[in-house]
Amino acid sequence: MARSSNLNKDQVHELLLQALETERGGIQVYTAAIKAAQNDDLKKEWKEYLDETTTHEQVLTRVFEQLEMDTEEQSPGRKVVAHQGQSLVMAIEMAMKTATPEAAQLVAAECVVLAETKDHQNWELIGKVVEAGGPLAKVLQPAYEAVEQDEDHHLYHTMGWCRELWIQSLGMPAVLPPPEEVKQVETAIGAARAEKSRDDMLKSSKH
Repeated sequence: MARSSNLNKDQVHELLLQALETERGGIQVYTAAIKAAQNDDLKKEWKEYLDETTTHEQVLTRVFEQLEMDTEEQSPGRKVVAHQGQSLVMAIEMAMKTATPEAAQLVAAECVVLAETKDHQNWELIGKVVEAGGPLAKVLQPAYEAVEQDEDHHLYHTMGWCRELWIQSLGMPAVLPPPEEVKQVETAIGAARAEKSRDDMLKSSKH
């Protein structure tokens, strides 16, 4: 069933360059976001994600070593990813200088969601390369299995935080920590179910 013979090896190479740059950018985004966090639970969460993102960067660095790739090799796509990461950090820093602490926290949450959307997609695509089989899959599979669940967690939980903090800022009752956190969501379906459950959680918190 191996489909590795059809793989575009150059584009897999490009994906890995972008994935490594995304993790490096993620470290910078989380470092900035933690400074903007006002909610203690959120700050704790982001500190955990920073540690995990640092580990993901190390996992990918080992993949590069195994594939004899240069971790500093540049490509047009990688440069764009680096620029996006720097822009997100600048956005958080701008908000911290010019907005209220609560507003800066919201900007930080949105920037984390943007960073993690790219990160999540990278690992989803690495998973597709693993499914194709062949020599690349053997190198990438352990990395994919070590990281993929963390990526789901980072994206869906921060999306929940972002939504609830916005709802709170609008003067409506919010579920904090968000339902995604309480229910330990790891999938898109789980995230949708958690969001639907927020009304029930609000009702039960009033009793």
